[in-house]
Amino acid sequence: MGTDSGILALDLATKTGWCAKGASGIQTFDVKRGESPGMRFLRCRAWLNEMLGLLPGLKILYYEQAHHRGGYATEVGVGLVTEVKAFAAQHGLEVSPIHTATLKKWATGNGRASKEEMIKEAQARGYDPQDDNEADAMLLYEFAVADLGG
Repeated sequence: MGTDSGILALDLATKTGWCAKGASGIQTFDVKRGESPGMRFLRCRAWLNEMLGLLPGLKILYYEQAHHRGGYATEVGVGLVTEVKAFAAQHGLEVSPIHTATLKKWATGNGRASKEEMIKEAQARGYDPQDDNEADAMLLYEFAVADLGG
């Protein structure tokens, strides 16, 4: 099994983009009206456990570390990162955060690339992302493979 098959790349947000060898998608962690806000994180934890079962040989989780400016999005982002770190610790997996600007610079040559530029770059590399979240995860997966020498 190559290094690339042990990677799960995540663009963490309410609408999380993800990519692993041969598979990618979007997972939404919405909170329904009347639910505890903590349900978002329980859904994330359940989904990560599901992915562990679907990805034999999973060894490392790469996630895009966004620049947070405060407010609700920051609260959600920090909570999702906490879930990923706790999940990784529980299952003996490595975690590697990659700053958004680092990924954008690596992928496009511009650390301030737009969402549209990231989608175009993913398409240029042969992917067909549904949106910018999945595009970022696809490019993060490629970054991870290169980072690990794969």
